[in-house]
Amino acid sequence: MSHGSTSEVIKSLVVNIAIAIAKGIAAVVSGSGAMLAETLHSFADCGNQVLLLVGAHSAKRPADDKHPLGYGRAMYYYSFIVALLLFFGGGVFSVREGWEKIRHPEPVETITLATVILAFSFVLEGWSLFGNIKEINKRRGAKPFVRYLKDTTDSDLIVVFGENSAAVVGLVFAIAALVLAKQTGDGRWDGIGSLAIGMVLVGVAVFLGREVKSLLVGEAADASLVKVCEELAETDPNVERVLRVLTLQQGPGEIVVALKLEMRAGMLTDELVEAINSYERRLKSRVPEVRWSFIEPDNAD
Repeated sequence: MSHGSTSEVIKSLVVNIAIAIAKGIAAVVSGSGAMLAETLHSFADCGNQVLLLVGAHSAKRPADDKHPLGYGRAMYYYSFIVALLLFFGGGVFSVREGWEKIRHPEPVETITLATVILAFSFVLEGWSLFGNIKEINKRRGAKPFVRYLKDTTDSDLIVVFGENSAAVVGLVFAIAALVLAKQTGDGRWDGIGSLAIGMVLVGVAVFLGREVKSLLVGEAADASLVKVCEELAETDPNVERVLRVLTLQQGPGEIVVALKLEMRAGMLTDELVEAINSYERRLKSRVPEVRWSFIEPDNAD
């Protein structure tokens, strides 16, 4: 996890602790199911962000005999756990709570405090989400925003972005549900709000789970790395051509590269070794995220 990602997680954790406590008070005062769903959502987010920080710490463990490529994928494991908790702990519970409120509606009491707290929460969550978007924009370069979300290996940052996005949308639904339930006197609107919040959480959790699963199973690094390998070969007098490139995203900011290179004919062993080492140094200089590189000289793939 990069410094930028860590700071975004910590910022979101502090914001959600304050919001969760405030929402809990409002849920008790108003008796709102949508408010309860939002409270549980915020407390679940707090737990999720703690898990992301634990994952970041685990991913920094140095390589050892049992894990020779390090523990970078621990970040993906914890990110996947977060997606599961978001699905079951937030989404499914909110859907169930909403369905019960629709079947057995209850009148919503005073909504003044709840509305003020939700509006305050919206401002804080919006501020946190804005920070996430700024960090993502710094990293994505010219790549379209949605494409970056699908392609990025920064699972921690994307999980936090998903949580905050769901929170902002959920707050809009919660405010609308409270106002409609109070104005119409129909408690079913409160249930509909809780149901809508749950569906948002389920949708975000499914997206995050699918993206993180790909990284956890073993996903290739960005396709631009293959182009870099070919460009380095074109400018290296000792390399005739690139025969094969295999890349693996081992963790956030950690890439494994295996290459087959056709080397210049007639080189002695020492010359060949130095040519390979020189290519590796240039590759790691161009792409610092390449932590491990394995190069095999050959004349055919």
